[in-house]
Amino acid sequence: MSAKTKIVVLHMKKLLFAGVAAALGIIFLILLFFMLHTRENSAGESVPTMYTPGVYTSSVMIDQNALDVQVAVDENHINSISLVNLDETMETMYPLVEPTLDELSEQILSQQSLTDITYSQNNQYTSMLLLEAISDALEKASP
Repeated sequence: MSAKTKIVVLHMKKLLFAGVAAALGIIFLILLFFMLHTRENSAGESVPTMYTPGVYTSSVMIDQNALDVQVAVDENHINSISLVNLDETMETMYPLVEPTLDELSEQILSQQSLTDITYSQNNQYTSMLLLEAISDALEKASP
């Protein structure tokens, strides 16, 4: 039985550096995977983002006065709809604007959509004007 014995000398310093480099490489690949991987819902389907998160404003002109509608969104939800820069003269001259927006925003926030929104005949023109402003703000939020 003539087996030639081979002796392998491993330096502890090189083994340690190789182990640390391998661990960092694995951690880097895992982080890269999570950063580039699309979001998935509980069923495993990918969920595309509907909006770019932020606060978007759209202006409506009513008798030479600007009325700003502000819409706050995150990636997949409409979070709030409000009026900004509404001065007292606009409130006095157009008392239906604020209650109409409250009714519309309640429906939009519960449905997360501008489809199938109902409004009364008493304030249909105000509702249509506000819905158009909300739609413009959501278009700005679309990626």
